[in-house]
Amino acid sequence: MNNALFDALESRTPEVREAALLAALPRQIAHAKQSSAAFAALLADVDPASITSRAALATLPVIRKSELQERQQAARAAGGNVFGGFSAIGYGAAMPRVFASPGPIYEPEGTAKDYWRMARAIYAAGFRPGELIHNSFSYHFVPAGSMMETGAHAMGCSVFPGGTGQTEQQVQAMRELQPAGYIGTPSFLKIIVEKAEELGVALPTVKKAMFGGEAYPPSLRDWFTAHGIAGYQCYATADLGLIAYETEAREGLVLDEGVIVEIVRPGTGDPVAEGEVGELVVTTLNPDYPLIRFGTGDLSAVLPGQCPTGRTNTRIKGWMGRADQTTKIRGMFVHPKQVNEIVKRFPELSRARLVVSGEMANDVMTLKVEAGAPAEGLAERIGDAIRDVTKLRGQVELLAPGALPNDGKVIEDVRSYK
Repeated sequence: MNNALFDALESRTPEVREAALLAALPRQIAHAKQSSAAFAALLADVDPASITSRAALATLPVIRKSELQERQQAARAAGGNVFGGFSAIGYGAAMPRVFASPGPIYEPEGTAKDYWRMARAIYAAGFRPGELIHNSFSYHFVPAGSMMETGAHAMGCSVFPGGTGQTEQQVQAMRELQPAGYIGTPSFLKIIVEKAEELGVALPTVKKAMFGGEAYPPSLRDWFTAHGIAGYQCYATADLGLIAYETEAREGLVLDEGVIVEIVRPGTGDPVAEGEVGELVVTTLNPDYPLIRFGTGDLSAVLPGQCPTGRTNTRIKGWMGRADQTTKIRGMFVHPKQVNEIVKRFPELSRARLVVSGEMANDVMTLKVEAGAPAEGLAERIGDAIRDVTKLRGQVELLAPGALPNDGKVIEDVRSYK
C-alpha cells in the first residue's frame, strides 16, 4: 500500500468501491427504518431491498436541514425525542456527547472510533502518528472540536485543545509545546501567526494545517505558504461528519469512503449530469445517526478524472455557494422547487434560471430557459405556468441549450437596492 494513503480503501477501483457502497445501502436503509422513528415514517412505503442502485436511491425523498430542524423542534415541543426521531441511539453509554448547531439542531456523538471519520482528512493534510496537533476548533456547543480530536486520536496523535480566542495564550502554547501543526479555521491561524510576529515569537514547528469552517481561497493559501505552512482544507458538517478532503495534489476535494454523495438540481432530488453544479446530497453509513439523502444546502460539482495521489474516489470542486436561493419578489417568496416545477411541465426545456431585476418595489421577473426547438407559443405557455405556480407575472426568455452558466443558480437576484 502506498504510504501516502491512509488505507487500502482509498486505492480501490471505482467499480469495487461502488459495489461495496451499493451493497451497504439497502442494509443502512433497513437499519434506519428499524432504528429511527423519523425514517420509519419517511420511508414507510420503501422496500430497502429494492434500493440497490443510484437510480433507485434517487427516488427517495431528500431530507434537508430545515426539515430536520422543524422535526426536532416539533418533537421537543410535544415532549418527544430531542433529535426528532432521527437518532438510532439514546442517552447513556452509547451517546457520550450531545452537540448543538445553530437552530438549534442537536446532534448525537456515538462511541465508534473516529466517529466523524476525520482521521482520513487529517492524514491527507500531512499529519502522522506520534505528533501533537494544536486544535483550535470550538469545544463548546458545536461538534467541531470533538470531530477533529477524535480523528486525531484515531490516527495516534496527541491533541492540545486550544479552542478559540486568547490569542497570546495560543502563541505561548505553540511556542512551548511545539506542535507539528494546527487544525481550525484559516482566519484564526492567520491571527495567531500575525500575533506571534508582533510579539517576536518564532513558531518553527507549525509547518502544516488542516482547515475547515470557512473559505480557503488561493490568496490565503499563498499567504500561509509564504509563512512556511502547508494548509489543506476539508469539507464536513455537524450532521454527517467528513464528506470530502483536500490532498497534496490540490485538485478539488476527494470524497470520504464512508458516504454516498449525489449532486442534485437545487430544490429537487433529481441528480444532475456529471460536471454540472448542484446541491450536495449525502447518505451516511453511520449506524448511530443514519441520515438518508440528507441535503447539505451546499453547491458543488464533480471533477472528472482521479486524484494524482493515487486516491481513486470521486472528486468534487469544493464549496461553490448555497443551494437555498429562495427570494421574495413583490411580497411573495419564490423557491427553486417552484422553478423546477415549471420546467417539468415542458419536456422540451432542459435548464432554467429565474432572474429578478429592477429596483426596490419595482421587481422584474424573467425566466430564462434552454429550449432545443421551441414550438410556436411556447413562451406564452411558460408565462402562464409561471403565474400558475408562483402567483406572479413573469417574462420568458428562450435560449439555446448550454447558454446558461453552469453555476447551480436557479434563482438569481440582480436587483439594485441603492
